[in-house]
Amino acid sequence: MHQHPLNTIVIVGGGTAGWMAAASLSKLLRKRYTIRLIESDDISTVGVGESTIPMMSMFNRILGIDENEFMRETRATFKLGIEFVDWGKLGDSYMHGFGKFGQDLWTVDFAQYWLKMHQAGKAPDIEHYSINRMAAKAGKFSRATNEHGNSPLADIVHAYHLDAGLYAQYLRGFSEAHGVARTEGKVVDVVVREGDGHVAAVVMENGERIAGDLFLDCTGFRALLMEQTLKTGFEDWSHWLPCDRAYAVPCELASQLLPYTRATARPAGWQWRIGLQHRTGNGHVFSSRFMSDDEAAAILMNSLDGEALAEPRLLRFTAGKRKKVWNKNVVAVGLSSGFLEPLESTSIHLIQSTLARLMTFFPDAGFRAGDIDEFNRQCDFEVERIRDFLILHYHATERDDTPFWNHCRTMEVPDTLRRKLELYRGHGRIVRENMELFAEVGWLQVLHGQGVKADGYHPLVDLLGEKEIGDYLREVSDVIAACVRIMPTHASYVAAIRNGR
Repeated sequence: MHQHPLNTIVIVGGGTAGWMAAASLSKLLRKRYTIRLIESDDISTVGVGESTIPMMSMFNRILGIDENEFMRETRATFKLGIEFVDWGKLGDSYMHGFGKFGQDLWTVDFAQYWLKMHQAGKAPDIEHYSINRMAAKAGKFSRATNEHGNSPLADIVHAYHLDAGLYAQYLRGFSEAHGVARTEGKVVDVVVREGDGHVAAVVMENGERIAGDLFLDCTGFRALLMEQTLKTGFEDWSHWLPCDRAYAVPCELASQLLPYTRATARPAGWQWRIGLQHRTGNGHVFSSRFMSDDEAAAILMNSLDGEALAEPRLLRFTAGKRKKVWNKNVVAVGLSSGFLEPLESTSIHLIQSTLARLMTFFPDAGFRAGDIDEFNRQCDFEVERIRDFLILHYHATERDDTPFWNHCRTMEVPDTLRRKLELYRGHGRIVRENMELFAEVGWLQVLHGQGVKADGYHPLVDLLGEKEIGDYLREVSDVIAACVRIMPTHASYVAAIRNGR
């Protein structure tokens, strides 16, 4: 059997999605393919994807990027988790921290031993068994290290806060050094091949016709190739995720450089706060059904940590996904594939996972339907499970102080989420299916943090006595507290990197 390889890959659109695609493909394909990226300086990008999750560090390692250089070039800071304020009820706060909890004790997950003791009033909150959460709470940070033997200091897991515009610039330099050719200008037409309907070429404003074999649509919400040209279709999830607008604005840097993102619930949505080296990123995500634009802008501008550095910018969106992420010879990367609000910082991760999946199912010129179907099935599974995790934040609440929160608290949820809630409410069980993005400890933190109660715990926990369990829990929390005490502050750690130390 003869395979007919592709020759040319055309990336339409720049920004974070376009340049992540260019960087990863140019690195992994070893200059065996012609890669061309088209972008226009006149078309702005969303540029607010500034908070990431830990898989981002893997992306950088694959590219061979030095982390300290990356931190300096993108004005980045470290992130240990996300603090959620006022979500379960007004006055509450909790953190979704990265990484593990405790140390495995026996055949049952560590969290089950904690659950039994906590239900009996004999153990403090789950945060005491997470070095990420305790370090974040104390404003401390260090990278994971094995220098101290079997220590929680080896369990630290981090992500980043970064300037999305600077990150795109940084990856542009990387990509061009690895052979990517950039074309400046606007696409004014798309040529579709007769017979199979594949995209044959795009036509530039100056008349140039740019042909390709595989096209990556990185044109954001416009979805120029995937939707405007191929009419792929969109699955609307706004009945579960009713927020459809966001204001974004940077402000002067606050005095405290926090190693976590803050998400504060508001009357009809939520507000983000992301601290970078040179400024703080802020945004207010809200539902236009329950709040006017003017009111949303006022809430944001009246709650900034420092002086605003620009006028707030309004973004409009619909939560949901494209019916196919790969259609014919076009793969949608980033916002062209759909949108989930950045509540759990998944936007950049979904770009990364789409690119990784494309490498797994990388085609020849035959574009086999079976490969494309499996690619799309895996994309659907991933984004649907992330959707459920986001819905959980809204639905698992006691808040009834506004029409928005009443709607979220009483709405029907997908069956996949309903089953997770039922399992947890029984014996505190959390089942992770097929390596869905958020692991058991992530679900546990949101469920517990927002007041979802388990009636019991795993019966095999009772094979150990309360004293043995209690002593072990205390030992874990004491060791974590001791480790946090010797960690440097997040601000001093970032300053050392910024100053080249």
